[in-house]
Amino acid sequence: MDLSLTPDIYAPSVDSKGNYIDRIPIIKNGIICPCNSSKDKIYKSISSFTKHTQSMKHQKWLLIINQNKSNYYVELIKSKELIENQKRIIKDLENQIQKKLLTIDYLTEQLTFKNKNIESIDLLDIN
Repeated sequence: MDLSLTPDIYAPSVDSKGNYIDRIPIIKNGIICPCNSSKDKIYKSISSFTKHTQSMKHQKWLLIINQNKSNYYVELIKSKELIENQKRIIKDLENQIQKKLLTIDYLTEQLTFKNKNIESIDLLDIN
């Protein structure tokens, strides 16, 4: 089994005024920027990522997320609620599966027991 290292996903930092700013992180296994300027591009070095953060598309992305801070917060709350609901649904489904497995085991045991008690009859010997 091979172990593969995945690149980190870049997240801008927040300054003292609550604005998102670029702060270049330490890059170990590469980094992917979610600004969509270079879809799925992995930056392997600090210098290449620094150059990327200075691009117009990246700067525009940073401006947009600063303008939509409250929307992202509302989206985060909705996502947390959705995750909690999905956890409850998964737990309920797991419980249903467990009950059905127990029922299957019980019925299999009953069927096996009945088959052991039935005498085998050779139908060719009946006259």
